[in-house]
Amino acid sequence: MNSAKHVDLATLILRLALGGMFLAHGLLKVLVFTLPGTAGFFESVGFPGWTAYVVVALEIGGGTLLIAGIFTRQVALVLIPVLLGALWVHLGNGWLFSAENGGWEYPAFLLLATVVQALLGSGRFVLPLPGRDATPAIGH
Repeated sequence: MNSAKHVDLATLILRLALGGMFLAHGLLKVLVFTLPGTAGFFESVGFPGWTAYVVVALEIGGGTLLIAGIFTRQVALVLIPVLLGALWVHLGNGWLFSAENGGWEYPAFLLLATVVQALLGSGRFVLPLPGRDATPAIGH
């Protein structure tokens, strides 16, 4: 396998992992914590309650689009503020995510991984749908 194929495969793996993570976090907020519960949590950490609904929509929609490889660069860029908000919430809890209320290591890592995804784009392994970001990964 040549290095271009390695980049495409790495881009796919990152895109699927990030997409799955965003989708899972969005569904967790709906199915486990409920939307009103999530809004209450957002308010308890200083965000307006209505932003919970925006975050859930971005996580579920963005995760789905990342998995499919549709508008990957744009979706990743739109999701960066969500992760900045998560990072802000966890900054005072210490480094390790196993700390009480979760530390900032996980949101920081996800933020950096999402920036890398925005730089890479979709790669070549995407669902063949109209309107998808067909931009090859860096190195092509």
